Amino acid sequence: MQRQIIAVTSLAREALIARGAGVSVVCGQSSRLGDALNDAIGPGVSGIISFGISGGLHPELVAGDWVVATSVRHGDRIFTTDSKWARELVTRLPNAILADVAGSDVVVSTPAGKARLYETGVVAVDMESHIAAEIAAKHGIPFASCRVIIDSAHRTLPAATSSALDSKGTVDVLAVMRSVIRMPSQLPDLARAARDAYIAERALRNGRKRLGAGFGSPFVSGREPADRPDVANDLRLALAAEK
Repeated sequence: MQRQIIAVTSLAREALIARGAGVSVVCGQSSRLGDALNDAIGPGVSGIISFGISGGLHPELVAGDWVVATSVRHGDRIFTTDSKWARELVTRLPNAILADVAGSDVVVSTPAGKARLYETGVVAVDMESHIAAEIAAKHGIPFASCRVIIDSAHRTLPAATSSALDSKGTVDVLAVMRSVIRMPSQLPDLARAARDAYIAERALRNGRKRLGAGFGSPFVSGREPADRPDVANDLRLALAAEK
């Protein structure tokens, strides 16, 4: 039986980037994501990976930085990732750090909100990893998470971002325009957010190429060998460990 990995995303552009040999993609938001992922699990699925963008909580993380999760925290629950797979991801991704991340059911849009989460010992936050991790644990399937920072800890997300996506994970241009018309003062923050999104997407594309078939999973045969780890990885790991 051919084994495959399920990549979990919430944005249509993330889903396009995630696709590849040995990989199927589940793209959705909120509760719909969990239902779609449950329906996708069947014989031959040997791993689930959360892939996409995340908000930065560590003050030194900037747009384009990679974070590979050692665990995902959501409320009082902690979901541990597969350690072998996580180490493989760190080896393949440029300057990635290995650290705990948070899952959130709502967008964390302000520096104050990010600071509160950072105090719990996590370095990044997204809205999909905890859903994917819970379902992976339910089915006894190895789980990993690798995410690219899009907004730094000191950034405030403009109001338009809360209505920027439609139910399919694509940008709702009209909704963004309406938000800007109502609140033109958010334009500078929106321009910075667009620049950060460009940087993050470029990092996602480059990183995805490095991960290769099956997202570098040790549970999928035929994957390419990783290059030697970059020395910078150890330095970035130390940065995360300080917390």
